[in-house]
Amino acid sequence: MRAILQRVKQASVEIDGTTTARIEDGLMILLGVSTEDTEQQAQTVANKAAYLRIFDDENGNMNRSVMDVGGKVLLVSNFTLYANSRKGRRPSFTDAARPETAEKLYEYFGECLKEAGVQEVQTGVFGADMKVSILNDGPVTIILDSDEL
Repeated sequence: MRAILQRVKQASVEIDGTTTARIEDGLMILLGVSTEDTEQQAQTVANKAAYLRIFDDENGNMNRSVMDVGGKVLLVSNFTLYANSRKGRRPSFTDAARPETAEKLYEYFGECLKEAGVQEVQTGVFGADMKVSILNDGPVTIILDSDEL
């Protein structure tokens, strides 16, 4: 499982010209699910994301988590995080989980964030063609990979 965390001032998802999710002050998480991922990995990555201290404290040091600052999360599924572009010019996505598996783990990941104590978790629409807008704060961008945790 791969997650791209971006500390944001605001982030939103638009589908067919309609904003379907929007947050301010929190984390935008792009989540990729592989063919090998399990609920345990989803829980591990979600807990890491919830408790990762990447928000500034009163001294300007990254010492607070999204929960510590009362931040929100916008979670968007992104199978392209498992693109393999080693051969040729067209990426292969064979390492990405099939939609029926990926959707279940994506939803479970969101539930894990809530169970960890994240104040608000909004989501994109799984499988939809989404336009994602991000106003990155910092910029601060962190990559979490379950194979490395």
